[in-house]
Amino acid sequence: MRAHDEMASAGDWPEHIDGNHRAKAAEVLRQLADPTRLHLLWLLADGPLDVSSLASQVDASRSSVSQHLSRLRLTGLVQADRDGRHMLYRLTNEHVRLLVAEAYRIVDHLRELSHQR
Repeated sequence: MRAHDEMASAGDWPEHIDGNHRAKAAEVLRQLADPTRLHLLWLLADGPLDVSSLASQVDASRSSVSQHLSRLRLTGLVQADRDGRHMLYRLTNEHVRLLVAEAYRIVDHLRELSHQR
């Protein structure tokens, strides 16, 4: 049995992974590798927010947050919807929320392991 078969739940493991899949998955992980972008995604997991609200919570300028959101949008991790004069940003799907949550769970798990040693 292959390792990914053991880890997959409810048959959600992709059937076929080609070079294009690998490249796109690597780009998603590159976007998650930035602490500010990861924090933005974490905040958006609770629901849509505008740039000003996000900037105040990540302690970054509106310009910086806008640039990060643009990258996340181009990658397909967030979507922007107009609400009057404001743009509200939200996660594109539940998979993004789960990926971000799992990244933090891995950190917690690693922290627990290091304390056991």
